[in-house]
Amino acid sequence: MEWNERLQRIIDYVENHLQRKQEPIDQREISVMAGCSFDFFQKVFSYMNGIGFSEYVRFRKLTLAGYDLKSTDKRVVDISYQYGYDSPTSFTKAFQQFHGMTPKEARNGNVKLRVVPKMQIFEKQRYAWKLEQKPGFRLIGKSVWCADEQKYSKIPEFWSDCQNTGVFSRLISLGTGNPGGLFGLCRYGDSPAGEIEYSVMVAADGPLPEGYREIRIPEAAWAVFDCRGAVPQAIQSGWKFLQEEWLVRYPFEHADCPELEWYSIGNSYDKDYLSQIWIPVIDGHKEKNR
Repeated sequence: MEWNERLQRIIDYVENHLQRKQEPIDQREISVMAGCSFDFFQKVFSYMNGIGFSEYVRFRKLTLAGYDLKSTDKRVVDISYQYGYDSPTSFTKAFQQFHGMTPKEARNGNVKLRVVPKMQIFEKQRYAWKLEQKPGFRLIGKSVWCADEQKYSKIPEFWSDCQNTGVFSRLISLGTGNPGGLFGLCRYGDSPAGEIEYSVMVAADGPLPEGYREIRIPEAAWAVFDCRGAVPQAIQSGWKFLQEEWLVRYPFEHADCPELEWYSIGNSYDKDYLSQIWIPVIDGHKEKNR
């Protein structure tokens, strides 16, 4: 078995123990899967991935703890023991070093939490996320329909068509949102074929131009994820991360509102270009405080 396959098996083992079994990671089991001593495995892991194995596991624990704080009512003391910390004090210290805030601040504030996603060999991407309450707003733009299995080819084609036909420049001139930028909106239709409707839109308050459509977005709480890098690769990688980890492991109750992509003004081919994925959620903590 190649090293890459062994590493992926071990990464899957780590996730299974942290997320499902909630059991300590056994170094002997890792040695068996790696086919070498645990010390030698750690050296190989660090060399291949640019991060130590124990550091990676710690980052994953603190990422998952951040999810727990925002999506559940678990006590800090219970979360600290769940992820193998000897005391709430040691957990709080580690959490603050990783996220830049205490667990209490993370739970109660409108803050951005750091994310180190489950490692996939050859895919090294990091995300940050936060819960943010936003007032309702109006989007205007153009739409296209496509089959779900075609979305990764049809949607980039649609963006290209909008750019070539002047739709982009027209929308940007009409935009009144703060901050500015373009939105991508995806909704599943009611057809048996399972088609999805994808729209390129901008937040605007003015009259609706002929040939364009509008969608009203209600006031909602959003889980906002930063995606860094050239599009569409960065946004596609972000959706892959959400579907494989966040949406499955920490399913906030979904609000009655479509999911959004947001694209900042700037060079969309730049390695530091910022796009975001907005997931509408029902924030249980805010609901209880009303």
